[in-house]
Parts: sequence; C-alpha cells; structure tokens
Amino acid sequence: MQLAVVGGSSAALVTELRMRGLTVQQLPRGADVLRTHHDYDAVILDLELPDMSGLAALGKLRQVSRIPVVMVGTRTDERTVVRSLRGGADDYLVKPARVTELIVRLQSVIRRLSRDRTPPPNMVVAGDVRVDLAGRRVEVAGRHVPLTPMEFTLLRALVRQPNSAVSRQELLDRVWGNAFPGSTRTLDVHIGTLRSKLDRPGLITTLHGYGYLWSGPDPAAEPKAG
Repeated sequence: MQLAVVGGSSAALVTELRMRGLTVQQLPRGADVLRTHHDYDAVILDLELPDMSGLAALGKLRQVSRIPVVMVGTRTDERTVVRSLRGGADDYLVKPARVTELIVRLQSVIRRLSRDRTPPPNMVVAGDVRVDLAGRRVEVAGRHVPLTPMEFTLLRALVRQPNSAVSRQELLDRVWGNAFPGSTRTLDVHIGTLRSKLDRPGLITTLHGYGYLWSGPDPAAEPKAG
C-alpha cells in the first residue's frame, strides 16, 4: 500500500507504519497531496495543516479524486467529526492514532470502496422478498410494496452489503448526503417504517450502538423464477 501522511502527524507514526510493511511518504502541506494524490492508494490527512485547514484540503481533493482518506485530529466534538465525514473523509480518528487501528480502518475503507466500484446486481432476493434495484421496485410474496424514494434509497444501501454491518453514519451519508438530518433518530424512524412495510422480522437486524444489517442471502443478478 502506497500511503501519504499529510500534515503534522508524528515521525513515530510514520516509522511504525513503515515497520508494518507500508510505503509511506510524509507530506507537510495540503498543496502537496493535491499535486501528488495519484501516486498513493490512501491518504491520512491531518485536520491542522500549515497552508490551509484539513477540511479545505479535503474539499479540494474530493473535486479531483475518490482516493480513500482517513482524517486525524485532536478534536473529538461531534460537529468536527460530522463535518469531516460529510466533507468527503471516509473515516475519522482522534490523535494520537493507534497504528493497528489506523491500518485496520484503512484496509476497511479500501475494501468498501473497491466493493462500491463493482457494478451492483439488478436483483436482490431474500426468501420471498425481491428488490429490483434497476426498476426501483420491491415485491413481498409476489405483492408490490410501494416505498417512498427515501425508503428505497435506504433499502438499497443495506441490500448492496448483505450480511455486512452498515454503520448509522454510513447510512446517513449515503441516504441524506449534505442534507444531514442532524439526528440518527430520523434514520431509526425510516428503518422502522421500512420493516413494517416489508413485514419480514429478522430481515433487517439492529446492531445496537452501531447500525443495521441486511440478513438476506447474497444478491443474485439473475435469480431463478418460481
């Protein structure tokens, strides 16, 4: 993995990352990564930079690249974390970051982005529930179940990662984007309505303190009829 560490992260962190087998280049300024981002597989971006804020650098980077970015900073307030994630960061870690956790999160982000780049199947089947992603249509036991656009977008985010935990924050980002509702309670209400319409207990599992999981089998692009 070719990794860029941008900003004031410690030399000790860079040394430890290299000891774990990563190729690491430390870049002092946000402008540096904007010029060279194509040379790296992922970026660790400090919230505080000498030439601009980390959020400003992130915004400029996102205009030209979808490279995985993990933001690091000393701030722990919710507003800073949300602004970082909404601004395009794939994750946020509080400094000083633990190296093992940082590497695991980087690997998780890269896997997720790789999965997202894979063209999704058009049909997802779980028992008698059929979700037509292309036609934006849901059937349960052969009966059409009407969903609002928001409900379908939420369902699509879940079924594209079968049997994989999806965090509340990821769902908020995918479904609402910049129109962040400000409270995860909004998400919980939509999940409750979706469960009620599908009427299949256990299909959408709550992971308390984290998020939700679609418990159906893997999607099949061409499910058999019958």
